[in-house]
Amino acid sequence: MAQRLLGLGDNTVDTYVDRGLQFPGGNAVNVAVQARRLGAETGYLGCIGSDEAGMLLSDALRQEGVETARCRIRLGPNARAFIGHDGQDRRFLRSERGVRGEWGTFDAGDRAYIAGFDLVHSSIYSELGDALSVVRSAARRLSYDFSERWTDENLAATLPAVDIAFLSHPSASDAECRVLLERCIGWGAGMVVATRGVKGALALMAGSFHERLASPATVVDTLGAGDGFIAACLLAILDGAGIAAALAAGAEHAADVCGYQGGFGHGVAWTPAETTAI
Repeated sequence: MAQRLLGLGDNTVDTYVDRGLQFPGGNAVNVAVQARRLGAETGYLGCIGSDEAGMLLSDALRQEGVETARCRIRLGPNARAFIGHDGQDRRFLRSERGVRGEWGTFDAGDRAYIAGFDLVHSSIYSELGDALSVVRSAARRLSYDFSERWTDENLAATLPAVDIAFLSHPSASDAECRVLLERCIGWGAGMVVATRGVKGALALMAGSFHERLASPATVVDTLGAGDGFIAACLLAILDGAGIAAALAAGAEHAADVCGYQGGFGHGVAWTPAETTAI
């Protein structure tokens, strides 16, 4: 029986200003799509704009077979990230929040929908606020990506609700990374994984550290590689794999994601006239 994973939270349209292209994306969206491509049954629950960017996102999710039955379609612009490039590596320029945080109330139908998945994945960009406690109470298991925006304050506040945490910490030494992971477990996470770009990943669970080097990749675009890592890692865990095997699955899929543009493709042309000036 296929695992069921829900991406709940952030979405965006990644806008490559130097290439005249735009792609649907966002951590919660990317994880849901990548998990679907790996064989899971997946859904996405978030706030989508009523503009052209929101339609691009909705169409891509439908084409990928991701459920969107509980999404909120809000009047106004979809979230958008503006991105430049240094070679094949991305460089974030700025972002527009759009309607991403206009959640409203999580009603009984939402809570029942959330409870129907084996795991719910969200992120620090999701603007859930106090609603995170509602999501936690409904979810069977909760994973959460802090990206590089973690601080001691938000880790201490959020980790008690999180079963599996992901952080990005590419600049840290091995010793610094181990100390951080130990602190995260102390704050309440059941398992924590630090992704480190070309250095690979380091995880801590039940008192044991596990390391995994990055898999070789033919790099077209690094955007979404971390989300691909998370999706494959989570599905391996849900399938009962050990931590080492889960990290290996994540590394292999992250390398695959590097082989195309955007978080999961579906790129279309973009010109500055389509949104506010950059």
